[in-house]
Amino acid sequence: DILIPHPIHMEILVQILQSRVQDASFLHFLRLFLHQYHNWNSLITPKKSISVISKENKRLFWFLYNSYISECEFLLVFLRKQSSYLPLTSSGVFLERTYYYGKIQRILVCQNFFQKTLWVFKDPFMHYVRYQEKVVLGSKGTHFLMKKWKFYFVNLWQYYFHFWSQPCRIHINPLSNYSFYFLGYFSNVLKNPLSVRNQMLENSFLIDTLTKKFDTLVPVIPLISSLSKAKFCTVSGHPISKPIWTDLSDCEIINRFGRICRNLSHYHSGSSKKQSLYRIKYILRLSCARTLARKHKSTVRTFMQRVSSG
Repeated sequence: DILIPHPIHMEILVQILQSRVQDASFLHFLRLFLHQYHNWNSLITPKKSISVISKENKRLFWFLYNSYISECEFLLVFLRKQSSYLPLTSSGVFLERTYYYGKIQRILVCQNFFQKTLWVFKDPFMHYVRYQEKVVLGSKGTHFLMKKWKFYFVNLWQYYFHFWSQPCRIHINPLSNYSFYFLGYFSNVLKNPLSVRNQMLENSFLIDTLTKKFDTLVPVIPLISSLSKAKFCTVSGHPISKPIWTDLSDCEIINRFGRICRNLSHYHSGSSKKQSLYRIKYILRLSCARTLARKHKSTVRTFMQRVSSG
């Protein structure tokens, strides 16, 4: 469970784009633009507001950030593929890309580093998934192997991409007793013991097997927190009306609430337990009823009776 480090080194970002963009004037303009907004790394952090730049610039920053991270991932994938059929002594040539302009001394040091550690990329059970600023690295290996991966990530980011990463941002947790938040779900691995009775001639015996299931749960607390910020409910999850929508027509109010419910239902349809999702739907439906009742200056019960009788 990894938080991708930042800030990003702007000069390396320009060098990465230089291998794809042939327009020199554009690259010079981009370098000037990034240096003018020297604190743009803090602007793409979700916990901070981005009010000083326009919506188009936000997209530009996200595009540049994803381009930068994809180059880090390209190196990992390239090493993983090449390690399956090339000897370790040639691992130094894997680092040759047109945008690496480091000193030759550093390249020699890091070449020796990768010659000793490239065997880790041969792990057939290694899985890598990234979503925005978060990375999940899964493996069937031991805790010692994951500690090695943690060490490699920190060194790779620091030596080649000038990421200043704190090891505390990388968490090693067994999925059997730990749930992690990723892609809007709380995910973990459930162990289900199963006993099967087999009979051979006159003898019968039990076979105990242990099956593992990747379980995904709807994150109720984060969703309620999001609905609370959007003024659909209180912090404790009590539905409230949406005063800003009372100027809309009844059909538009119902359509907006229905669209939110459908989007949440579709996105979290992969959850193994739907009870939590029903609670979110209840909050939105009662908030919709309270909004309509407030618009017509009546209570929810009176409004619902009027609708049912009409």
